[in-house]
Amino acid sequence: MTQIGVLTGGGDCPGLNAVIRAVVKTAQRYNWRTLGFRYGWRGMIENDFVVLDQNSVSGILPKGGTILGTSRTNPCKKPEHIAKVKETMQKNNLAALIAIGGEDTLGAANKLHKEGVKVIGCPKTIDNDLNATDYTFGFDTAVNIATECIDRLHTTAESHNRVMVVEIMGRHAGWIALEAGIAGGADVILIPEVPINVDEVCELIRNRHSRGKTFSIVAVAEGAAMENQNIVLEEKLDAFGHVRLGGIGNRLGDLIEKKTGFETRVTVLGHIQRGGTPTAFDRVLGTRFGVKAVELVKAEKFGHMVSLQGRNVVDVCLEEAVGKLKTVPPDLYEMAKIFFG
Repeated sequence: MTQIGVLTGGGDCPGLNAVIRAVVKTAQRYNWRTLGFRYGWRGMIENDFVVLDQNSVSGILPKGGTILGTSRTNPCKKPEHIAKVKETMQKNNLAALIAIGGEDTLGAANKLHKEGVKVIGCPKTIDNDLNATDYTFGFDTAVNIATECIDRLHTTAESHNRVMVVEIMGRHAGWIALEAGIAGGADVILIPEVPINVDEVCELIRNRHSRGKTFSIVAVAEGAAMENQNIVLEEKLDAFGHVRLGGIGNRLGDLIEKKTGFETRVTVLGHIQRGGTPTAFDRVLGTRFGVKAVELVKAEKFGHMVSLQGRNVVDVCLEEAVGKLKTVPPDLYEMAKIFFG
């Protein structure tokens, strides 16, 4: 019997289980067996897997996270780990491996493809910063959660005449902060693509107060920087070389209160944006991605990734997807600035 593998790498996000379910059910149409490798690339290195069938994926569509578990293991850091991945492929007679993840997971998949591993990529990141696809599943859920949080902060800010700073996920790209900020009616939106000018932010807030508005909402992405300096919570690097970012909300809140004299409070949304039930959009997109990934295995289009282009799910080369990050374009941010203040 033909066997294929599937894994989920990097940070968890809503919609992962929809992809897994779609992979398993589509594979069964071809009478293929699906092996789910646990904890991302670590499962491939350690040959740690479970057999997935109809019962395994029953009821998982609305569940957040991933039933397979995930990790930030980088299989390309050591030659012996690459050899282990190849050994796992051969030992289990895998026709292909479907790797679900973001830039790091798919970057590793691209390198392994060049080493001869038959791999298909499926894009996943709540940050929506992966190139060569219009949207990734998980992003819509994160934006909806952040928008709801901003909506709720409006009433508290207005009741207490406060400035509320909301720190939102987004390491290198401000897509969540931008869209949630627009949807939630934030008065200032700050993203990693544009350095923060604190004096301009404070002037916008003062102008609101001069018009009789007694509160302001500031949405800031965690990777936004002042004077080209990211705020690092932890210097220790993960397996892909990332430091832990965060703290910009508190730093910004202190400066706003000091410069304007207005009481300022900070809310850090953090992993609340990652968890919970995926939206209908993310369930459908994840499902479509999972089906397409198996179809690419059937067509033997290894080294490719599924992608949303407009309303169509197509395939692109992994090389194109991981070459650079997709950041917020200047014209879109300029549009958002119409609503600042």
